[in-house]
Amino acid sequence: MSEWSVMARAMLHERKDILIAILCGFIAGIGGVGLFAASGYMISQAAFLPPLYTLIVLTSLVKILGIIRAASRYGERLFSHRATFSMLSRLRTSFFAKLAPLTPRIFNKQRSGDLLARIVGDVESLQHYFLRVAYPPVILVLVFLATIVFAAAFSIWVALLLVLAMLAAAILLPSLALLGQREVYRQVRLQRAALSTEVTELLYGYRDLKVYGQLEMREEQLQLASDELARSQQKAAGNLLVGQSAHAFLTHAVSWGVLALGAYLITQGELAGVFLAMLVLVAQTMFEEAAGVANLPSYKLDSEHAARRLAETVDEVDAGPPQPSGTLATEGPVAISLRDVTYQPDEAWRPTLRGVNLEIPAGSKTAIVGPSGAGKTTILELILKLHLPTHGEIRLNGIATTELHEESIWAHSRVVLQHNHFFRGAIRDNLQMSDASLSDEVMESVLSQVKLAAKGLNDPVFEKGENLSDGEKQRLALARAILKGGRLWLLDEPTSSLDAVTEQQVNDVVNTIGQDDTMIWIRHRLAGLETMDQIIVLEQGQVVEAGTYDELMARRGYFYEMKQIEREVVEGG
Repeated sequence: MSEWSVMARAMLHERKDILIAILCGFIAGIGGVGLFAASGYMISQAAFLPPLYTLIVLTSLVKILGIIRAASRYGERLFSHRATFSMLSRLRTSFFAKLAPLTPRIFNKQRSGDLLARIVGDVESLQHYFLRVAYPPVILVLVFLATIVFAAAFSIWVALLLVLAMLAAAILLPSLALLGQREVYRQVRLQRAALSTEVTELLYGYRDLKVYGQLEMREEQLQLASDELARSQQKAAGNLLVGQSAHAFLTHAVSWGVLALGAYLITQGELAGVFLAMLVLVAQTMFEEAAGVANLPSYKLDSEHAARRLAETVDEVDAGPPQPSGTLATEGPVAISLRDVTYQPDEAWRPTLRGVNLEIPAGSKTAIVGPSGAGKTTILELILKLHLPTHGEIRLNGIATTELHEESIWAHSRVVLQHNHFFRGAIRDNLQMSDASLSDEVMESVLSQVKLAAKGLNDPVFEKGENLSDGEKQRLALARAILKGGRLWLLDEPTSSLDAVTEQQVNDVVNTIGQDDTMIWIRHRLAGLETMDQIIVLEQGQVVEAGTYDELMARRGYFYEMKQIEREVVEGG
């Protein structure tokens, strides 16, 4: 995603409102110039006691121009802001559309607080691009050219002075205002993101920080980050004030310059005195339209930095190939094959998996066991195409996952991961994730099957399931998987937080429902593996043993030793 491609496409979508806003802005600008020109001319004419009808015409003209200016300015604000908000909406939609497929890989690259700052703050900053960067120069050029033609009709020298002054306002002042601002605005953006990150982590880790006595220290760090951001914002605001002040000084200088030049031309007989006040007011009005240009570089830097951070968010993470269009079209169980699969995460010093070869027949029940960090969860993530293998390939029903669209894989999978997310709402809301039309009877039946009959569908669920125990979270995740449907079960320690009796009951229910499906269980506890078709033993990312329960016990190898240790621990407990 290039920095401005999305913004450019969004502006094209809103071209009708943009063109209307430009037209209204031009009419408002010319109306303002005409209003003050007529006012200045009327004041000068009044000194010569003209006929009453002359004053009536001039007064009526001033009123009409005032109404036209006010109405067109309202139209300009209406259509320009409507176009801006519509563009921001399209930008958010486009950004989220690109961001969503990158999860969970993006969390390996970005901290959640910084990501939130980019999604909210940086997108919001792009509203200035059209209103403060792209739009004002267009209106200024149109109004300026019309005003110069008008002034030249009375004095070519006054028109030339206005041209020189406008070049200074449009080029010299912005260039001076730009000095040193690039670094200031970069610091503001980075510090704002850092503050958002620290706030997010403090809120997430509040309980642990409190328990370990580190809360006060983190609050002090947060206060320091806030103070640094405030100082940078104050400096950036000071730069804006300098630009505005310089423009105001130039406006007054030009007005005095036109007054002095006009007085000289009057003495030389090259300008009628009645037009002097009109030309002075025209100069002031024209430079009011140029006020936005003085701070254009500041807003441009801000918008560019925001667009660059949004582009980096997507481009740096999305380093893989484009999504293929292949689908896993099957109504039966899924056969899985891992062929010489190696996976090494970015910036990791060693591979998580090394040369793994597995054959999981369709409809079979497979358990993957091994110590923590052996790579068990990684196998499930690779099957789900949450990551791509560094080397080797994974095939589902004979089709390489690199040829399958990831959503096609997810559609056929019932997944329970180690950490499952629960949304704030009710249990009903979290069960209806896969199908909003599920009846209460069906959901209550599944809750009963996973031994959560005591929970009602209207019982509240806090954010991330904070009001649920670990065992309740696991059973609720299993209930969601049962309701989802699919012939491939990928279960990562789905009952590790349950007592032995409840665990056995829930496992029996899951095995009964998925008796004809392909099931992969990741287990730390080795009890109940006798019914598995095969057991895969991993150690440091490699398969060290594979076979049925009886075969592995007969070999007296790694699995046998693990089983003996578990027995000793249980008996000793």
